[in-house]
Amino acid sequence: MTTATTSRRDTASRRDTASRRDTASRRDTASRRDTASRWDAPVTVLAASAAFGLLLGWATYALHGTTPLLERATNSVSTWILWTAAAGALIRGRSLAAWCGALMMLATCGGYYAASTLGGDFGAGGLGTAAVWSVAGLAGGPLLGWAGWTVRRGRGDVRAVAGAAIAMVVLGEGLWMGLALRYWTEAAVFLTVGVLLTAFLTFRLARSREPRFWWCAVLAPVFAVAFYCAEKLILDSLIGTF
Repeated sequence: MTTATTSRRDTASRRDTASRRDTASRRDTASRRDTASRWDAPVTVLAASAAFGLLLGWATYALHGTTPLLERATNSVSTWILWTAAAGALIRGRSLAAWCGALMMLATCGGYYAASTLGGDFGAGGLGTAAVWSVAGLAGGPLLGWAGWTVRRGRGDVRAVAGAAIAMVVLGEGLWMGLALRYWTEAAVFLTVGVLLTAFLTFRLARSREPRFWWCAVLAPVFAVAFYCAEKLILDSLIGTF
């Protein structure tokens, strides 16, 4: 009888221990979910995007006058806008990724021109240029934010199109530096990086067994030419009027 009682007590004790463990595990899981939820909250994500954009704009101004390659690497359309693709890949919601892309580009413009104002390099004549760059950021930021989200979380052939859009900005910037500005060394660097980025994204899509992964490699140079034409014929023309 004593043995049976002891056995029942041991069984009850094991059940109680298992129950406590399950309860603790559920609480820990719920706690992690709550923490992740707070970090994923739209207000938090938007605030982080804006803060990073301000920092990026300030850093761009601060690096003026350093080495030519470093200055070009930071003070360029592609370098600014690629960060929106990186942010989009980290954000869970597609719409939020696009909104963060727009906000980040506005904040980057704001940070850059605020820093230049404090440095005494910005006058009333630069307002038009600032407006043009802000509008360009509002156009490109959401696109690249969406592209970053789509490459990581999207489904179907649109992933390859999104990958080509990301590579487009680096390749297009390289074309603009070479053909328009005649900065051949910087152009070669950007084009090389663009080719490597295209290859990486295409390989990533192939590994995920995307049927038309090769669209990324085909469309990237096509989009790059369109990007160059837009920058040369539209953006430069608008900036030249101020």
